[in-house]
Amino acid sequence: MKVTRRSFLATTGMAAAAPLVLGTTDKAGNKTPVVGEGDHKYEATHDWGQLPHNIKYGNTHGVCEDSQGHIYIHHTVHATSDSLDTIVVFDEKGKFVRSWGKQFKGGAHGLMIRKEGSEEFLYLSDYAHGIVTKRTLKGEEVFTLGYPVESSAYDLSLNNGPVNYKPTNVAIAPNGDFYVGDGYGSSYINQYNKDAQFIRTFGGPGKGLGQLDCPHGLWVDTRRDTAVLVVADRSNQRLQRFTLDGKHIDFILGTSKLPCHFHERNGEVVIPDLWSKVVVLDRDNKLVATLGDGQYSQDDWNKIRTQARETFVPGKFICPHSACFDHTGNIFVVEWVEVGRVTKLRKVA
Repeated sequence: MKVTRRSFLATTGMAAAAPLVLGTTDKAGNKTPVVGEGDHKYEATHDWGQLPHNIKYGNTHGVCEDSQGHIYIHHTVHATSDSLDTIVVFDEKGKFVRSWGKQFKGGAHGLMIRKEGSEEFLYLSDYAHGIVTKRTLKGEEVFTLGYPVESSAYDLSLNNGPVNYKPTNVAIAPNGDFYVGDGYGSSYINQYNKDAQFIRTFGGPGKGLGQLDCPHGLWVDTRRDTAVLVVADRSNQRLQRFTLDGKHIDFILGTSKLPCHFHERNGEVVIPDLWSKVVVLDRDNKLVATLGDGQYSQDDWNKIRTQARETFVPGKFICPHSACFDHTGNIFVVEWVEVGRVTKLRKVA
């Protein structure tokens, strides 16, 4: 059975872990919790960033950093928010810079940044509206892709109507080709060239070699001579590697339960695991750190992700959805909780 955001609790077979602990000390933030150990130790500052009073986070889904040290947050917008802007930008000290993107309300999801020549661009995925769009850092549109009618997998005539399409994330190859994961739709990956022209579709639903079940996050790994595409095959609870022309290479197993996303820095890769933790892999894809593991039971996980932020336990993650290193090696984590949560992990060792 497919593990989706809404069917997650009903379909996962994971055993219950430690119960939710409410009323623990330090909820007022009097002492910054520390997570990790050894060379991967971090101070966890939750609710980082001076959010304007007119903006209230919905589910915080995406995060990235530009070359100026500005942090970009992509969120769905809370029902009580006066502003509908889905992109919020902070400077490296957490001061609000600007916001935009009201057209992505309700579907704001994947967010990645790429420098092309002397300019940087954002690639946004909006699963509710079925689009992937390339934007400048201030929101000007470069192009927007909708339903992939060029692909036979989505051909309306071959399939007797439209196939479910809900893109979740994008990855970009060194030559500018980019890959769109149809994570909440039909579990395909669609490849385009740098001019947004369709190349191919691969993957598709299943558990076998080359098959996917919720390809939620994508990453082009360039740490070796030959670049490969790594997919967070979330509902299959594995990472899967492909050649850049869509051929299955292998699986990476045992690193995370529900992998969501990737970001690499100096050979290490941070992966948010929806099941309440963040993991770090080394250059050889070996697990070297587990950060903020909440170890929640299914019932507690269900309760806490919908509650007020005062109930969130400091130093424990609930539903990490995206993460990125900043230029100094700190890690920013955003979570799929109804009131949004942005955490800065400041590296102390």
